[in-house]
Amino acid sequence: MASRYGLEIRAATAADAAGLAALFQASGQSIAASDLAERLEALRLGSGTALIAVEWGPPSGLVVLHWYRSLTAAQPVAQITGLLVGPDERRRGIGRLLLKAASQAARMAGCTTLELAAAPGEETLPAFCDSTGFERAGSLFTRPLRKKS
Repeated sequence: MASRYGLEIRAATAADAAGLAALFQASGQSIAASDLAERLEALRLGSGTALIAVEWGPPSGLVVLHWYRSLTAAQPVAQITGLLVGPDERRRGIGRLLLKAASQAARMAGCTTLELAAAPGEETLPAFCDSTGFERAGSLFTRPLRKKS
């Protein structure tokens, strides 16, 4: 999808499952590679995508994005349901690049709003959201995908 500073952002495939399992493990979560492969395929066939950041070796980061129709919005709404950067890879701009790629994918899907769901007790996410243009809306952070004219 995109490449910057030797970092490639692209759609995740089942072949990336082992590397993603290692990324989750490094972040304190245990998910079997076979389960990740199945979930990536289901996501690809549904209304969403998983994008990974790869520099060399296993993925350095992951963003999971879904879009859905709502009765209150004329266009689909995109929601980031997962944003993960490896502990040793943080503070290098990878999260921002993943967010930019997710925004582009959401616009291509016809979405006009991007939401980010924050897990309870998440300590660093609010500051990241503030610095990337999101506004708090209850338990979500939202931002428009189109510039206001």
